[in-house]
Amino acid sequence: MLQPRPSAALSSPGRGWLALLRIVAMAMLAAWAAGCANLPTNVARPVSHALEAPDDTALGRLVQQRRAQATARSDSGFRLLDSVDMAFTSRLALIENAQRTLDLQYYAIHADGSTEQLLERIRAAAARGVRVRILLDDFNSVGADAQVLRLAFLNNVELRLYNPLPGSRRSLVGRIFTSLADFGQVQKRMHNKLFIADNAWGIAGGRNLGDAYFGRGEDSNFVDLDVLAAGRIVRDMSASFDTYWNNELAFPVESLLDKKDLDRLRTPLNAASAPDVSQTPQATQPARVTATVTHTASVLPDVTTTGVQSRALDLQQVALTWAPSALMVDKPGKVGPGDDEVDAGDTLIDGLLALMGQAKTDLLIVSPYFVPGQPMMKVFADLRQRGVRIRVLTNSLASNDAPAAHAGYARYRKQLLALGVELYEMRAEQEGSAGGLGSGINAHASKSAFGSGGGVGGSKASTGRASLHSKAVIIDARLAVIGSMNLDLRSQLKNSEVALVIRSPALSRDSIRLVENSLAKGAYRLEWTNGALHWRAPAGAPFKDADSEPEASTKLKLLVNVLGPLAPDEML
Repeated sequence: MLQPRPSAALSSPGRGWLALLRIVAMAMLAAWAAGCANLPTNVARPVSHALEAPDDTALGRLVQQRRAQATARSDSGFRLLDSVDMAFTSRLALIENAQRTLDLQYYAIHADGSTEQLLERIRAAAARGVRVRILLDDFNSVGADAQVLRLAFLNNVELRLYNPLPGSRRSLVGRIFTSLADFGQVQKRMHNKLFIADNAWGIAGGRNLGDAYFGRGEDSNFVDLDVLAAGRIVRDMSASFDTYWNNELAFPVESLLDKKDLDRLRTPLNAASAPDVSQTPQATQPARVTATVTHTASVLPDVTTTGVQSRALDLQQVALTWAPSALMVDKPGKVGPGDDEVDAGDTLIDGLLALMGQAKTDLLIVSPYFVPGQPMMKVFADLRQRGVRIRVLTNSLASNDAPAAHAGYARYRKQLLALGVELYEMRAEQEGSAGGLGSGINAHASKSAFGSGGGVGGSKASTGRASLHSKAVIIDARLAVIGSMNLDLRSQLKNSEVALVIRSPALSRDSIRLVENSLAKGAYRLEWTNGALHWRAPAGAPFKDADSEPEASTKLKLLVNVLGPLAPDEML
């Protein structure tokens, strides 16, 4: 569960009781506040939909031109965004080329440098008449990140918050306290991530918006993966967006707060005695202990000009793979109140398990938070009985920003290895040559096993750790599933998710190459020998084998050992 960092007072025996009394008093006050905090009722939600005629736009015509040039039979084209530069500049391209509409759906948008660059372009698009709709999960829109909500008060921009929490936006912990009366609903989050321009081109994957997702984090960067899509599949993505946008859980920002509220939130940030309300670069997940990563977010007071230097991707030149495809997406009601909104077996993860069960030769899984649960373990057992090779890349304890998730995964390691599943854990400290997932991230020095070069916008190299955030499943080197989902029970039971399913040997091979390069240069392979786990470094790697959680502190190991037996899988 989410926990604040221990107070310094608790380390002093003479002051411990006083600190404990204060905590109890705060909890009692929070419980009272939870009964008083309510969301507004009778909220006006004007219904709107995606652009009906995308072919009448420049982006729509470009899709038809590119498809004709490729003499493609399939109606949708794709490009893996396998570097932070491609991930960022492709978004710039969609914004700059949009003529009619921009639709963004995200779990988290952080107020920092890379976001300022994107929002500057979005603001300019709105000024030239582009209709902008932004649908944001409400969980992380607090503190400095709440200033992103100022976009809602610009002409041609609408911003809605999904499944909002009542209470103050000054701190995340405070909002959770004021929502204790309905903690089950707090656990359910809209985790979808879509970026769509003129209903013709779009981006889907695991990446939120913020410095840490584009190789610019000061202390930590996420290794992530997106797909640029064009054509018919984008209309499916837009239809999914519309379903969430017009849902009763989507609240217009204006129904929850106004500019004066945002001004009051911003004022303490400029005061010398103000509390620290800056956010960590990763999007915090409910009911998970998140590793502390110091990061100072900019305030975005008025979403003003920042002097963008990044050049947008040339959509006329980018290579596309044309292939059959489908969109897998959870129903919006999965995040709704109660536990009966979605029928059993009717979630994205259930559909993904069915696809995985059809594998004939090879199954490759990339999941930062990997807590399989018994249904997935049964699928693995059936596949192994048929001789299917299964490989899993996930975070090590040191690279995982959610130690509680690692505790859930650790429960299954021995059983997975006994089945013959190959387990790989990514290192937190990366060094070596380029060519793997997340190219462009400088996680340690000037080079990384996940790519070389600085972050976007000419930023300097990060000196912090790397954390796997990519979500992908490759089946028989011919079917690639890339999206927002983690392979854990939280994604199956709590969060709504979206993913692209692309039947393409070429794109699947490209995905496998990225992952295998990462396995060969920046990941341990786990073994169970002589009754214990061992972490084996790849041949020729600059790091060594280990007999316990490599690179993790003793404190972190103890934390996981304490958490492991306590929390149920679906809470991790």
